[in-house]
Amino acid sequence: MRSQVNEKIGGMGPLTGVAVRAEDSRGRRHPEAPHAYRNDFQRDRDRVIHSRAFRRLENKTQVFTRRHSDHFRNRLTHTIEVAQIARTVAVALGLNVDLVEALALAHDVGHSPFGHAGEKALDATMRSHGFSFDHNLHALRVVEDFEQRYADFRGLNLTFEVREGIVKHSREYSLSDFPELAEYRLEDRPPLEAQLIDLSDEIAYNAADLDDGYEARILTLQQICSGVPLFENCLRQAQKQYPQAAEKLQFNEALKRMLDCMVTDLIRNTESRVRTAGVQSLAEVRKYPKTLAAFSPEIEQQRKQAKEFLYENLYYSDALRPEKELAERIVTELFEYWVAHPESLPASYQAQSRREPLPRVICDYIASMTDNYILDQHAKILQT
Repeated sequence: MRSQVNEKIGGMGPLTGVAVRAEDSRGRRHPEAPHAYRNDFQRDRDRVIHSRAFRRLENKTQVFTRRHSDHFRNRLTHTIEVAQIARTVAVALGLNVDLVEALALAHDVGHSPFGHAGEKALDATMRSHGFSFDHNLHALRVVEDFEQRYADFRGLNLTFEVREGIVKHSREYSLSDFPELAEYRLEDRPPLEAQLIDLSDEIAYNAADLDDGYEARILTLQQICSGVPLFENCLRQAQKQYPQAAEKLQFNEALKRMLDCMVTDLIRNTESRVRTAGVQSLAEVRKYPKTLAAFSPEIEQQRKQAKEFLYENLYYSDALRPEKELAERIVTELFEYWVAHPESLPASYQAQSRREPLPRVICDYIASMTDNYILDQHAKILQT
């Protein structure tokens, strides 16, 4: 299968020499005996799937709330789409698919309710108290401490490689600003498996958000074609092949082609960059001066155009502005209420506030909430 995939995309063979090997893992914070038939990264994947934080993603906004339609993506369905894309790329490149899947499934467990509007409000409120909110670092807190499923330890006790990927998959952190992350060797690049996650995330939400925006009648076909050249080119191909098909089916065919174009480009270009760099081992990936997983310059430009179009025409659209403003108000008002009335927090968070700063504790509580729960709390506490 691997050779067929590489032949199809014109590759030169899998990059197995640079892949992370489960048997070479740096291990877990709390040592555990090996499992009879699952490697460590498969166990990590399963622990993420069975976690409470993962289940909560079903009721966290991606772009549209449930008020619009049950057909639109939520944070969980988005995560599944990212995992599917990342697995496809990993298989084609001969990387560690189990590690990639674990990272993809974990990449959003630190997100707050109400999507990016909720995250923006939570970060702004935290900054007013001298702190900040970062969903990657919050995800690390979730898997390290908040999940309580095991008698032997707090958290999920994931391998170093999965925890490292959670930290490093989408941005760089400096040791001077984040000394608490020193164990993750911030001077090193993450493995290719982790480098793929943010790119797979971009592919997934660019296509999915065009789809949901079009279904919601916020984006028109003409708008999308004018602002997203990659989609327009794919639509022309679909219309040529299926001239009698309904517009929505032509739209679906165009999205399929757009996804395939971006995934194929990521595979080809990443393989080319690794080979051109002469990188042949995981150690060399880590020490290389820049990330090796990347789109070609042409597709990177098209990706940026699609992202800019979505921000201008969907995420910050007049149609979604009332919900954005409501989300920001709810997060801010509840946060400030609990700052003034910490005795109203659940007992476990009151206990946590004796060990950590109160704003951080409140942030942890709000970030853990689903859309439904935070709406209920706001109505119960502030609208009675």
